[in-house]
Amino acid sequence: MSREEVRQQVLNLMNEKDKIENEIKELTNVLMHNGVGMTEPLVDEEGFPKNSINIHQVRHARHRIICLQNDHKHLMKQIENGLQGYYNATSSECNQSVSMETTPIEIATYKTPFAKVTFVSDNSPAYYAGLNVNDEIVEFGSVNVNNFKNINDIATVVQHSEGNPLNVRIKRGERFVNVQLTPKKWIGRGLLGCNIICL
Repeated sequence: MSREEVRQQVLNLMNEKDKIENEIKELTNVLMHNGVGMTEPLVDEEGFPKNSINIHQVRHARHRIICLQNDHKHLMKQIENGLQGYYNATSSECNQSVSMETTPIEIATYKTPFAKVTFVSDNSPAYYAGLNVNDEIVEFGSVNVNNFKNINDIATVVQHSEGNPLNVRIKRGERFVNVQLTPKKWIGRGLLGCNIICL
């Protein structure tokens, strides 16, 4: 498969990912409208359905969200594999004359991680960005190993970037992965939905 075909395949997967995320968002709004999340009981202490909740609507939304979350995780792995294939295809073409505009990969300056992800909440901005537990952060927006002092540096970047995508470079095992993380309000606490500690 050529580099362009791989690129188109990845773009199609990313479009599918956006559709899933939008549907999950709509279903989450259904839950919020009913005043519940994914785990709250739908009956009162005596076992009767709560009048304020549309039981059928909530159960359907919860079931659909779980299905979509599984689809989303599978899709993220496909996208990751597709990007890897795209990079490999690009590398195999490096013996040809390649101009700057046809080189899609920016060579990263930083490879030393300074922080680590210890928890990622479902349906959070971090979850949708593809962050995983044990990912080590190499770059977080403008923060890197050379200017990082403490976790407050990341918090400052997050606060000033609400609604705007941040480039986050992580080390996952022996590989480096670039993701886009958009800090924003969601159903949970904070703007990211993950826990990050210093290394």
